[in-house]
Amino acid sequence: MTNSGSQELTEAERKRLERFERAKANRRGRKAPTVMPSRLARTSAFAPRKKGLITDSGFQRLYVVRPHTVVEVRGRELGSQHRDALYALFRMRAKRTEMAPQDGARPLPYYHTETTWRALLSATGRTAHVNNLGTMLRVFEELRSVSFRFYQGDFAQYEAATQSGRLAAAGYSDNLLGRIEWDGITLDSRVKVAYGEWVRDMFESRTLASIDGETYFKLRSDYAKAFWPFIDSQPDYTWVPVETLAELAGRDYKAETTRQRLKFREECRQAFEDMTNAGGLASWTCEETGSGRAKSYRYRYVHALPKQGSLALQTPGIEGSETT
Repeated sequence: MTNSGSQELTEAERKRLERFERAKANRRGRKAPTVMPSRLARTSAFAPRKKGLITDSGFQRLYVVRPHTVVEVRGRELGSQHRDALYALFRMRAKRTEMAPQDGARPLPYYHTETTWRALLSATGRTAHVNNLGTMLRVFEELRSVSFRFYQGDFAQYEAATQSGRLAAAGYSDNLLGRIEWDGITLDSRVKVAYGEWVRDMFESRTLASIDGETYFKLRSDYAKAFWPFIDSQPDYTWVPVETLAELAGRDYKAETTRQRLKFREECRQAFEDMTNAGGLASWTCEETGSGRAKSYRYRYVHALPKQGSLALQTPGIEGSETT
């Protein structure tokens, strides 16, 4: 394969072209989608609850969703309200700006979202009232205070490396959010939130996922909010095992008691009903697999939207490229 200059494509260019072609084939028609790094859509870094979160600054926990992500969170535990705020930001779309260094070096791009308090509150389902501005700002500041360490490779590689006392593969440690600015305390005051370098790199490389934000913000179940981004960002998937759902909720299904498993499957049932009622899924069923001690469950589903539509990442004067 050659480009217009009759040169062979590099491996990185070839993979990027393949990602673009997959994106075209897997697009779905969506209203105001949440365009975000795919690794964030397929991680369990947010606990499926709003209360009882661990706020100790010494908090440190590894979240694994095999084989997609290995993420370490440090600083405090994050919950549904933090995911809601982050997804609302990504729903507003990120803008790209180049900042020229003082030493005359090559301009560095950075990404940010500019919106209003009213739009943010509306996107997260909160009442558009000035009393809620402080709560929204506090949630952003808590997100900004947490350090995320993303590892490349799968969990098996991570586990083998840590057991031998080595650093596990390549990775990235960064805050998701950077500087937060607001020009007033009225509902229509402008708010500007900058993203960290890891998010910038994901936007630059277009390793993004599109999430149906309209469906997400209709969900009432915290478990449904944990499952929906994973399900909606995997256009070729038609079922998901209960073990993966548990990982998305930050749990280890195989290590739990029979009573805990029964309770969790009931939470899954309610979550899938919630995703159906919100218009995300057309239907779903639960299937038993295996027998005896090897017995497990898988949740088969039919997405409510066909693979079509287009997405855009906003840049100054330019419609962005596709997401995957």
